[in-house]
Amino acid sequence: QVQLAESGGGVVQAGGSLKIACAASGYIDFIYFMAWFRQAPGKEREEVAGIWPGRGNTLYSDSVKGRFTISLENAKKTLFLQMNSLEPEDTAMYYCAARGSQTGFTWQNPGSYRYWGQGTRVTVSS
Repeated sequence: QVQLAESGGGVVQAGGSLKIACAASGYIDFIYFMAWFRQAPGKEREEVAGIWPGRGNTLYSDSVKGRFTISLENAKKTLFLQMNSLEPEDTAMYYCAARGSQTGFTWQNPGSYRYWGQGTRVTVSS
């Protein structure tokens, strides 16, 4: 089993920056891919960014590309999301997710992930 716990959310003004983190524990060597998702009130959960821990390759949704950076430190133990140039539309609950299977998957699909954190709230004020 893998446990994920997000932290670092808060309130920030538009144009500002925030860095959130996700601490992974348990069978972290089992993790093949990790990602950040977000869910705004009344909306579906959507992908934000993803990373292959073994290779360091990253993926981003078009809405955050160039503004957000996903990174992994401490041998998969901590996943980060650096968010710059924040906009009110970025307001949401942010979740980290992980999967262990190496079989083909669609990273944007929440159903591709077995492990989820409890979320951390990010509010961007205008």
